[in-house]
Amino acid sequence: GIVRNRLKVRAFVTNAQAYLTLQEQSGGLDAYLWDFVGGTPVRNAWTGDDQVPAKTELSDNISADLKRRGFKFVGSTICYAFLQAAGLVNDHLVTCFRYQEVDAL
Repeated sequence: GIVRNRLKVRAFVTNAQAYLTLQEQSGGLDAYLWDFVGGTPVRNAWTGDDQVPAKTELSDNISADLKRRGFKFVGSTICYAFLQAAGLVNDHLVTCFRYQEVDAL
């Protein structure tokens, strides 16, 4: 867990400081991330779980930029998972009952 890992505890403070700078420069994390996708969610049309990537060029770029800005523990896979969870990337399979609803957002 985070409490047992001294590097993660330090990263929490470092990331908070980096976020304040990012917020000042970009208007917040939402504006910063939406800028990477041009304000429109990435809509994928996967037909099988084996097609869904763990990371993409998009998440590689975001990860690299966050690291350049001083963030820690922001690898590409973590960034991609966040993009999925936040709705910037629709990776529901086309056979999923939620695909059409999410795609319409």
